[in-house]
Amino acid sequence: MPVGIVGGATRAHPTAQMCLKIMGATTADRLARVMAAVGLVQNFSAMRALATEGIQRGHMGLHARNVAVSVGAVGDEVDAVASVMVGQKTVREDIAREILAEIRG
Repeated sequence: MPVGIVGGATRAHPTAQMCLKIMGATTADRLARVMAAVGLVQNFSAMRALATEGIQRGHMGLHARNVAVSVGAVGDEVDAVASVMVGQKTVREDIAREILAEIRG
């Protein structure tokens, strides 16, 4: 993968410099290897998602957890609220509030 670390935005942009430092990329070869590895990991993750629960279902589970947290669920409540919403196939804040209220009694 042809990349460079000399000149252009790579040298001028402070965030790019920090990223190179964090990666330990002192050569273009090292940067290219890290970029290729990240690409392979992303492809592997996508294949795993497709072969197991599916991207849509997995995304909805994650979204349900985020919604649960946004309405104040903590600890085990997060999984409990998210699980009910996913089971109902309705992931919304108002529903999450109702479920959380029921859990807390």
